[in-house]
Amino acid sequence: MAANKQLLIGLSLSATWMKGDGWRRADSGIEKMNSIDYYIDLAKMAEKSKLDFLFKADYLYVSPQMIGDSANYGSPDPTMMFAAIAHETERIGLVTTISTTFNPPYVVARQLQSLHWLSNGRAGWNIVTSIEGAENFGDSPMPSPQERYAKAGEFTDVVRKLWDSFPSEAIVIDRESGVFSDKDKVTAIHHNGDFFSVKGPLTLPSHESGSIPLFQAGASDIGRNFASSVADAIFAAMPDIESGVELRNDLRRRATEHGRDPNTIKVLPGLYFFLADSREEAHELHKAAHAHLSMERRHASLKSVLGLDLSGLPLDSCVTAAMLPNPNQPVRSRTHAELLRRFITKYQPTVEEVLARPEVVGSAHWVSVGTVEDVLNDIIERFEGGAIDGFIALPGGSEKSMNIFFEKLMPELVERGLFKSEYMGFTLRDHLGIS
Repeated sequence: MAANKQLLIGLSLSATWMKGDGWRRADSGIEKMNSIDYYIDLAKMAEKSKLDFLFKADYLYVSPQMIGDSANYGSPDPTMMFAAIAHETERIGLVTTISTTFNPPYVVARQLQSLHWLSNGRAGWNIVTSIEGAENFGDSPMPSPQERYAKAGEFTDVVRKLWDSFPSEAIVIDRESGVFSDKDKVTAIHHNGDFFSVKGPLTLPSHESGSIPLFQAGASDIGRNFASSVADAIFAAMPDIESGVELRNDLRRRATEHGRDPNTIKVLPGLYFFLADSREEAHELHKAAHAHLSMERRHASLKSVLGLDLSGLPLDSCVTAAMLPNPNQPVRSRTHAELLRRFITKYQPTVEEVLARPEVVGSAHWVSVGTVEDVLNDIIERFEGGAIDGFIALPGGSEKSMNIFFEKLMPELVERGLFKSEYMGFTLRDHLGIS
């Protein structure tokens, strides 16, 4: 069993249940996506089940895959979405995504601290370095991963300094003396680094609940090093249990090297589940979610992810480590590329098996398909195997799949003592066990 006695669980507010042809179903509810009320209803449903937090990814570009036959056009600004949701919820955490590559740290520090105040201590920051979108912010090409992570490290340091520059203790509100704030406690940060020059202080005080928890999703070597140095939780890509155990152990080892308590890092992969009353129905949902992905699209995706072109080979041909391209060549995602390289090296799969991998057809998430019992067993296996501290729920196939998750699977986790029946605190720090 993992060190934690109970799972940490979040819900992604990206409409993963409408991927592929799912949006075309009569019961998809696709028309509701344009209203904030839809997301508020989802947030309330998640809070009713005592989930620890809501999570929203973000995109600063529109790729060809986002338009046409896909029910996706990128994303509204998640921080603005969560500001609205904060007013309609009380306990559930709100983890927004903001890039360190294309934003100024002062603005980001202020946005996040504002959300922290609006939600009464429930904000979280998913730190991303972005893998595309440079053309929307000037003429410069996309920086290298090394530069992006170096910038992210300094960016995060600046944001934290700004949060500390105006502590909540500076607000005195002494009517008798006429002192509203202690000006000696509000200090400039005078940061001058390789990427940023910021004087400070921030324009609003920190929240009395403490600093904002940090999430990160980097799983490449450089990403792992950054995540293990700063993150409270890792949004991990782990398509199988072996990769999960390896990642969790490696992150905990690296955290120790950074002088951190390894138990403070929570590894939370995305769980892309397809739930139905029968296995047959669940597998049909899964099949439908990927039916739009032609062989041509899959080959194009593989080339983008790994730089490997298998289009000239029969589907039953074996793919070996000798066929892998140079690991240092530019690819869309180093994380997904590394996962695929390990899979091919270990198993020598067929072309057809490679083209069906989550890294190719999706986002390298852990996929579970079946009944409540099937998905429940998958969760327990990974938790007891030391691969996870929890997960971020990515409902797949239909709204029915999501409803089964809330109405049947979550009560089962509570019944088995794997998840809480009531909130034990009010803030995201409370939910994550951050003292």
